[in-house]
Amino acid sequence: MMNGDFPSARPGTAATYTMDDSDEEDINLPNSDEEEPRKTTRRPKSSKQTFLTQSRSTKRGGRRPKVTQAQSNLEERPPWVQLSIRGAMPTPDMTVTHINQTYDKVRARDMAAMFNEGQTSTDWLKNHSIEHFNLTLKDLLSKGQIVRPKSNIQKSSSSPKELKFEASVVNEFEYKLYESIEMYHNRIRWLLKGSRKTFGMIKGNKVAIVVDSSDSNCGFGRVSHFRDSLTTLIDEQLHNREMLYFMSFGTDTDSLWHTPRYTNIRILDEARYWVNSLSGMGGCNLLAAIKKVLKVKDVDSIVVVMGSCPDQSAEALVEYIEQVIVGRQVPLHCVAFDCNNHLTNLTLRKLADISGGRYHVYASGAEEQIYTGTDITMLLREIRIAQDVINKIQEMRQGMMGDALVSILNEISLEVQKLPQSRFLPRPPNHTTPLAIEEPSFLPKTSEEWLQQNGLKGKRLSLYQVLAPNAFNQIEEFIPVIRKSVRSQTHEKAMTQFEWHDGTIKNIHVDPALLFDYQKQLGATVKLYERRVDWLSKESRRLFGTLTEKRVVILIDLSLSNVNYLVHIQHSIRLLLQQQLLNKESFNLIGFGSSARAWRPCMQEPTEENIQMAWKWVLGLECSGSRNFLSALRLALENEEDQKRNTSVDGVYLFTSGIPDQLPEVICSFMEEATVGQSTRLHSILFNVDDYDSNGAIPGRYANITQMAECLRTLAHVTSGRFHWFRETGIIESDDIKAILSEMDKAVNYSQKCALLVDSVKKRSPKYQAELMSNAQEDQPKMLPMRPQSAKKRALPAPKHTELSLARLQITENKDKEETKPIPRSRPSSAKKDPSKLDSNRLATEKDKKSKRPTSAHKVKPAKQVFYTEFKNEVGTVYKQYPDILNKKKSVRKAINHPVIPDREELKTSKEWLKLYGLCKLRLDLNKLVSGPECTHAKRHINTLNKAVTAKYCTIFPSVNVKGSVRHLQVQAHELQDYEVQIELVLRRYLRRLQWLLGTSRRTFGVMVEKKVVVLVDTSGSMVSHMEELKREMVALIWDQFQRENISFNLIRFSGDIEPWRNGIVEPTEVNCHDAVRWISTFAPVGNTCTLEALQRAFQDKDVEAIYLLTDGKPDSSTSRVLREVAQVNTIRGVKIHTISFNCEDETANIFLRQLAAMCRGRYHRCYAGMDGDLMAHRLLEEGFKNTEHPMLPTFDSDDLRQLVAEIEQARHFLSQSRSFRQLFGTTTKPHEKSKTSRQMPPNHIKPMLPAGTS
Repeated sequence: MMNGDFPSARPGTAATYTMDDSDEEDINLPNSDEEEPRKTTRRPKSSKQTFLTQSRSTKRGGRRPKVTQAQSNLEERPPWVQLSIRGAMPTPDMTVTHINQTYDKVRARDMAAMFNEGQTSTDWLKNHSIEHFNLTLKDLLSKGQIVRPKSNIQKSSSSPKELKFEASVVNEFEYKLYESIEMYHNRIRWLLKGSRKTFGMIKGNKVAIVVDSSDSNCGFGRVSHFRDSLTTLIDEQLHNREMLYFMSFGTDTDSLWHTPRYTNIRILDEARYWVNSLSGMGGCNLLAAIKKVLKVKDVDSIVVVMGSCPDQSAEALVEYIEQVIVGRQVPLHCVAFDCNNHLTNLTLRKLADISGGRYHVYASGAEEQIYTGTDITMLLREIRIAQDVINKIQEMRQGMMGDALVSILNEISLEVQKLPQSRFLPRPPNHTTPLAIEEPSFLPKTSEEWLQQNGLKGKRLSLYQVLAPNAFNQIEEFIPVIRKSVRSQTHEKAMTQFEWHDGTIKNIHVDPALLFDYQKQLGATVKLYERRVDWLSKESRRLFGTLTEKRVVILIDLSLSNVNYLVHIQHSIRLLLQQQLLNKESFNLIGFGSSARAWRPCMQEPTEENIQMAWKWVLGLECSGSRNFLSALRLALENEEDQKRNTSVDGVYLFTSGIPDQLPEVICSFMEEATVGQSTRLHSILFNVDDYDSNGAIPGRYANITQMAECLRTLAHVTSGRFHWFRETGIIESDDIKAILSEMDKAVNYSQKCALLVDSVKKRSPKYQAELMSNAQEDQPKMLPMRPQSAKKRALPAPKHTELSLARLQITENKDKEETKPIPRSRPSSAKKDPSKLDSNRLATEKDKKSKRPTSAHKVKPAKQVFYTEFKNEVGTVYKQYPDILNKKKSVRKAINHPVIPDREELKTSKEWLKLYGLCKLRLDLNKLVSGPECTHAKRHINTLNKAVTAKYCTIFPSVNVKGSVRHLQVQAHELQDYEVQIELVLRRYLRRLQWLLGTSRRTFGVMVEKKVVVLVDTSGSMVSHMEELKREMVALIWDQFQRENISFNLIRFSGDIEPWRNGIVEPTEVNCHDAVRWISTFAPVGNTCTLEALQRAFQDKDVEAIYLLTDGKPDSSTSRVLREVAQVNTIRGVKIHTISFNCEDETANIFLRQLAAMCRGRYHRCYAGMDGDLMAHRLLEEGFKNTEHPMLPTFDSDDLRQLVAEIEQARHFLSQSRSFRQLFGTTTKPHEKSKTSRQMPPNHIKPMLPAGTS
């Protein structure tokens, strides 16, 4: 400890202080034997003097000292008089005002740089760095003013920028830099004294000391110095810690206590005694010491003191520390104590860096190594930064002009170019001034909410609402007298037929006065809508629309591609903060580039103070990186601080200029999961940037402006949000404005229909008809009067048949019958009989049978009708009745199939298995079963009725939506019930197939369908944490699939090299299987991943039918090279390559495996959710299918599992759809029910009287 630094006495002893000659002071000693005034004596010069303080026992209960005369005089002093301090001077800094005068002197001298004993250099530089003091070159350049070059020549893009400074500013800046450098030197001097020089700064309150007590470190000549250094460490830095733990290690470990102990006098004495008894303990087993000390609880800092080379390699130590410290924060402070082995120093540095600790070096023979420690290195780096800025200032002085201005050229211009481009962008006036916050004078609503009150329907200005009192349906009733249904007729001059919004035709009584007033109201409403659109296109609403939610989060795109628009972004946020946030409940701002950062950890109340602070934060934003939108969204929705306060986000407003880095599907699925039970909406605001620099930053995902708009529009609409797209010239697209414009178009359409109705009334008026006729006569030339209707030639009636004509017709029909009579086959002579001898009764019976025999439809002849022609007695014929051949159609009704799927599982891929037992193959596709005639509600004009008539079957059959088209459901309820029974049986069979695929080795390797396979197994170093699991799965594969299914196989292990099990494929005999299991047990994780070499070795086997590649990461060589080489080799062979992703979280590696499998017609398998899928399948089998949505099966990344799960989900969807279809039969009115209701007589109907004599 340095001279004069006496924070506390040495624990466990009396309060003893030692002073050197350099600390001479005047000391007043009272003379107890004489009553004379005190005399000032001077302490004699000696090497050292020791003063013992009064003990505690004397103070409390010991013997009281004798009261001297001087003390009695002090007790009889006069009363205190308040002195006047008017005109007094302030006390100088060097005036002693405290008992610890040495401490105050050093504090004033060294600027308190060395008395932060509890802080390491990392913590100390947070408040004393060059950047904290705003002394960087960037801060210096910000104090200058940009000026134009004096030359009139037009500058090129590479011409340097010029800045001008005031000389006083530069001088003050340089003085502060020199002052900071001196402060850093004082800090380094302080770190090189006492135990800090040997062990560095010890951090933490609960410290564990791990000491190297190997033979090489505790040998002759070193152990005494080592013990003294440790004792000094205890006295200076460890005596004021809360808890201590000491352990030494050699070949074995030896700890002073089993658990950490609280610091007191006895504990410190035990520690000193233990240090002084250290001796050599063999080797240097550092790994065992670290394992033991990491198991000790209640320790927040570990100090490892090494003086020799550890027994383990650096790689083993580093890998162990990386695995153990996951999820823990226990830094290792590694100290190299007088060690000349550079490998030991390198190992300790790596351990400190990995664990987040510090590294310190002490070397008595090479003191320059102490400057490589973490604490001193950080201070030296700050000194270099300050010195570089001073050198730049010296270069600036070469261009000094007069006493006031200095120009920066050449090298300084390069630093100017390194500044963010936003520093040189033109800024609007008052850009950095405080906000002028306004209280919003409107109630924030979306256009949809606003139209519910102010829309045409909300104001009852819909045309159908206005015409409803004067609209009448066409009535059709059954008349018993004529025994048919008759439709009501409307006189053309009384009403007008008008098409209603549901497609029906109604009779409208047109009131022109009512329609004229309605059109005026429509005009006033359209003007209101125009004012709304104009209001939405102004101020901050032009940029963001309206912020309608109470708790909002604004996400600001700060990617590097927006660097030229940063001022525009800041100005947009300024308008939003001023105009739309004061009436919210809470808000927050999040800026995102490659990473996201929030203004506050949680949402804040929008007070004026908070809004002003948010604006200051926005002014300090800079653009960098890409568009990691998902990280910003997670920061907004998964905020633990907001969850603790039970507050949730109502609206998220994304202000961006491009497409996010993540796919829209990923973002939408995250939104669905994160907002379960909440009504959070995502609103997208796209500001158009169409002048990207081709030489500038390349975004993470590129898309043209149309694709950007489509992506952001989808993100907004999926969450029921709004999309807003604008540029500097105005708004391009806005959901709010689009809704208003749609309502305006509807109003214009209603107005046009009103005009058509009024015109129809005008056309029926006699005055209008007379004017129309007069105008037509004036325009047309004079013609002969038209022939009256009675003078037109009518068609002659058909002549009546005479006897002659009837006879001729009979003859003609007989000829036709003879022509069509079949010719009998010739019979042998022996079989011929005399036809006269045939029984007449038998002939009559056969004739009757032939006449009664049913004839097919194609043999039925059409009936004919004969008539006389104009040429004498010639007779003509017409077809009177046709057979019903053309009208006979194929029935649309389809029977429900009852499929049977075998219970024994077949070794097939899911694709091949579903070709045999899929829903389409089993004829259980509900869409095909219920696809009846399409319901188009078409209207056809019937000439006989002279009007348009709609189809009648729309009210008979239920209508359903099948793949986007409305069709009639022609399957009955009992058939749907039968279908549901069959689909449930098929679902249970599918689930058993899924459980089979997730069982035993198929969960990891999938189904091996080939009979001669080669399995490539990755045993690289990255498999160290999964090697035991891999061995178990490989053993299960051999017995469960190879041996049971008689699959010939070979195994190849690859890491840094390749090792095949056998030279070729062998039969799965019991001896071979046992030998393969023994060979698998020798696997060890080490080396790299030579995937390409392993594939090339597998292709050397000519009998191989398929290759199964199991790995956990990418190959060492380029993935494109692997694909290219495999394609070249496998083009002729056609060997299938199936890839297996084994506990691989690297998406790039998984994409490579998918590509390799797809290229070689193989399958990709990755089953990380196998147990969950098995559990969900078991639940479905146990609970049944009452709820077709829960439980949900997990999403699999395996080809076989994904296809089967998709078929299961399709079957569950069909089951749910069938149940909903079956419910329609209870709500649809049957035809006979409708006729009964229409025929019911009113209660006041009077039965007509019958004439007398009738019954």
